[in-house]
Amino acid sequence: MTTPRAVALDRICIVMMSAVGDAVHVLPVINAIKRQHPAAHITWVLQPGPAALVRGHPMVDDIILFDRTKGVTGFHEVRQQLRAREFDVVLNLQVYFKAGIITAFTRAPVKLGFDLSRARDFNWLFTTDRVPARPMQHVQDQYFEFTEWLGIAHEPPAWGLGPFNDGERTWQRDFMARFDRPIAPIVVATSKAQKDWMPERWAEVCDALAGDFGLQPVLVGGRSPRELHAERVILEHSRNKPFSALGQGGLRGLVGIFDASALVLSPDTGPLHMSVALNRPVVSLIGYSNPKRVGPYRKFRDLMIDAYGDPGEDYPVSMVNRRDRMPRISVRDVLERVQRWASAYANAGS
Repeated sequence: MTTPRAVALDRICIVMMSAVGDAVHVLPVINAIKRQHPAAHITWVLQPGPAALVRGHPMVDDIILFDRTKGVTGFHEVRQQLRAREFDVVLNLQVYFKAGIITAFTRAPVKLGFDLSRARDFNWLFTTDRVPARPMQHVQDQYFEFTEWLGIAHEPPAWGLGPFNDGERTWQRDFMARFDRPIAPIVVATSKAQKDWMPERWAEVCDALAGDFGLQPVLVGGRSPRELHAERVILEHSRNKPFSALGQGGLRGLVGIFDASALVLSPDTGPLHMSVALNRPVVSLIGYSNPKRVGPYRKFRDLMIDAYGDPGEDYPVSMVNRRDRMPRISVRDVLERVQRWASAYANAGS
């Protein structure tokens, strides 16, 4: 079945277990549901990483962790937790086989997924209903297809990602107390080396942020080997040393840092979408992934650097990745966007 039908929305399960950026895109779906059905109880199956970002969100009632590092045991643990629960509808927002297995574990009369053309790995076998086939579009708009199917208005999009409690606000105040000027966090690396920008160039940007724009560069991210390598190179090559906050505060700490920032600079990774959700201007550097599908959603497109497309190319929205594009982005490209931020956003608010 591909056409909407009446569905109870008292108990909803969301299956989206993937990366931080995807979790950010799920939040407007949850907020839209709660806006129209405040009493709905929403259970979300997701992995520990993104769970750390959304745990405590006022619209997320329950989280079931799926730890894929446990292999078969991870699936068994989720199945045990889902066995005692019943839902009115399951939203399978992920198109891969593992999400299909988790969806199969759920008990619900309606299990809504993507159409056959977009569902991968036979994922459609595990759903009872599917959103109608559409051309590829931005990930956020693809998720909104589910709210449309349910007859739920999703405008205006709302994330509600900011500090959730007093403890997070205290951490944010303590972190910011060390700086005497506005901060500009820099996301030094991503989950894929092909998405990263060269740390030597980030060092030049740090010098310009501090020397020409009166900003305090702050290096953010985790403490993976590539992130630590980028930190070391940036610190070695920059004259105006940035402050390194790698590994500080986890994902919720990163929310606090971004929420208090004047400008964020990020390649294609989850923190880019966190910045948009927090309405913080972000200079995005995108070359590996299709920016029409994964770029900043509706906001700050004027600050985006598109190295994915060739000059004048009208490329379609797709999941095709292009290797070795990030070196095309120059320091001048980034600083031109920072100057654009200074002219259009710095004094006008955002």
